Amino acid sequence: MTPFYKMQGLGNDFVVFDARNHGLALDEAAARAIADRRLGVGCDQVIVIEQPRARGDAMMRIFNADGDEVEACGNGARCVARLLMEERDETTVRIDTLGGLVVCSDAGAGAVTADMGVPRLQWQDIPLADNVDTRAFALPVDGESLTATALSMGNPHCVIFVDNAERAPVADLGARIEKLPLFPERTNVEFVSVPAPGRLRMRVWERGAGITRACGTGACAAAVAAHRRELGPRAWEVILDGGILNIDWREADDHVLMTGGATLAFTGQIDLAALGMRQ
Repeated sequence: MTPFYKMQGLGNDFVVFDARNHGLALDEAAARAIADRRLGVGCDQVIVIEQPRARGDAMMRIFNADGDEVEACGNGARCVARLLMEERDETTVRIDTLGGLVVCSDAGAGAVTADMGVPRLQWQDIPLADNVDTRAFALPVDGESLTATALSMGNPHCVIFVDNAERAPVADLGARIEKLPLFPERTNVEFVSVPAPGRLRMRVWERGAGITRACGTGACAAAVAAHRRELGPRAWEVILDGGILNIDWREADDHVLMTGGATLAFTGQIDLAALGMRQ
């Protein structure tokens, strides 16, 4: 039996394995089985903590519920940081991801601040299939044209500003936009409105997971997009279905800081051999 942590950040939930001292040959089929909410443990993402590969204190690998390995996960980074900070009795940790280094620090009262680095705004760095003005461009979807903003927070995002995010057709449009040819690596899709100065309301369709209660990198993308579209400041309170994240696109160095909760729900054990996995 292999131990795991079940964790969540604003309802965006994870099954976390600590594989720093032993191998864990997680593949697409096993990740899907673990993430299945009826037949497995159930989660939006499966996370594996490994020995650091470069500059960090640990490596974080991320698998979406559909089994695909992805580059970044802001809520997941905060959860892993909480585990590492408690283990090491330190207030700052550095986490390697495929999307880059994430530096996390204790923000008090159970919250963690994650430095998500500098957003990538050039079309080829997101990546997109065509050269468009990523600040605002026409996105054709089933004969209609939406105005979109694209960027990468270590993973690709497409932000759509709407009058009321509560009424946005997240499931319908999100599923279609995710797989448009413009996004060769697929994309996360955020539907965002501005209910008050300095405040964003966001609902999200996550690449490979569908509708989730929160997306940390998505909240960062929404805040960056809102400032680029001249809708408000560089610092925003982002209201998601699962709660609030505070995002600050720092002017001094262009790094995006994200602060929010990271909670351990429970611990458990799973028979990975039953999934055909090597341990």
